[in-house]
Amino acid sequence: MITVNEALDHLFALAPAMPRETVPLLQARGRVMIEDAVARRSQPPFAASAMDGYGVAAGAAQPGQSFDVIGEASAGHGFAGVVGPAQSVRIFTGAPVPEGVGHVVLQEDCSRDGARLTITGTPGEGTNIRPAGGDFHEGDRLGAPRRLTPADLALLASMNVAEVPVSRKPVVALISTGDELVMPGETPGPDQIIASNTFGLHALIEEAGATARLLPIASDNAASLATAFELAQGADVVVTIGGASVGDHDIVARVAEEIGMERAFYKIAMRPGKPLMAGRLGEAVMIGLPGNPVSAMVCGHLFLLPVLRAMMGLPASPAPRINAVLGADVGANGPREHYMRARLSGGVVTPFDRQDSSFLSILSDANALLVRPISDGPRKSGETVEVVPLSRES
Repeated sequence: MITVNEALDHLFALAPAMPRETVPLLQARGRVMIEDAVARRSQPPFAASAMDGYGVAAGAAQPGQSFDVIGEASAGHGFAGVVGPAQSVRIFTGAPVPEGVGHVVLQEDCSRDGARLTITGTPGEGTNIRPAGGDFHEGDRLGAPRRLTPADLALLASMNVAEVPVSRKPVVALISTGDELVMPGETPGPDQIIASNTFGLHALIEEAGATARLLPIASDNAASLATAFELAQGADVVVTIGGASVGDHDIVARVAEEIGMERAFYKIAMRPGKPLMAGRLGEAVMIGLPGNPVSAMVCGHLFLLPVLRAMMGLPASPAPRINAVLGADVGANGPREHYMRARLSGGVVTPFDRQDSSFLSILSDANALLVRPISDGPRKSGETVEVVPLSRES
């Protein structure tokens, strides 16, 4: 058996980089931008008013001072003239600041009678003017690689960037194996169960920014499995679920090797997820996940997601870990790294009492994995431990 980190190294070596493509901003959410974006203009492109009020000369905003109102400036409609020392302009938020204006007095600090303005309040020390380029300047960069968020897209739009270079989405083919499986909504026989793993993994893959293809369930025979592999052709990653353990009905490795898979490793010193297999199948990465539902999902978080991120141009790194305070005593760990389903809240992580690798209800309630190193001794409540977050704390 190899370690989790050794398995990841093998997987990163197998994973091909996705080719580049250019997409418009409206199609870029969640995509990985692989080249820096360069601002084509400054923001704001001119000195702009930060408030609704009246623009007056710098140093002229004093209580009791009066001014002639000579015009108006609003967003998209600037005032073209020059404002003199005894003059002011009505100005609205976002409007260009006219020449001669050095202070925008809030409208609630003013009194206006026709074309005559008097400052009645005490203006603060700020000018209420946003300087040109105060947010960013022409030529500034939004760095890559990065997975684009809604805030990134708003920034790119304000930089006048209409389309971005991204990596192509990896296509992942999902193959569930086993005579015991039927699809949700079907009526299982007395010895059958519902296929659940592919649905969780499908969502995990799509959420990561890749494209998932759900293939028909493969029966426990070589012909059916070979057909499934044929249907997976063209995918960048082929993921099988089940059939990876040693047993008469676990034929995934044999059939995959008969059609050309070059195995990289088999079995990892971890739980859940020991019988994990990986290799290269033609141009695709092949990952054979365990059939136990929790094992498959945990391995999806720890192996499949990091591989997909690396293929899309993000750094090749393990699933992010954070430190947390242990919320309950835990016993000593054995010879395999243990990823315990746990609840993380307020920086405190508490593992669930039941850790069976078939309990999806526990995984559904978990939002973190408590990492127990190999041969780690007993831990007391209050000690600092490592955690792999599965979602935001709640």
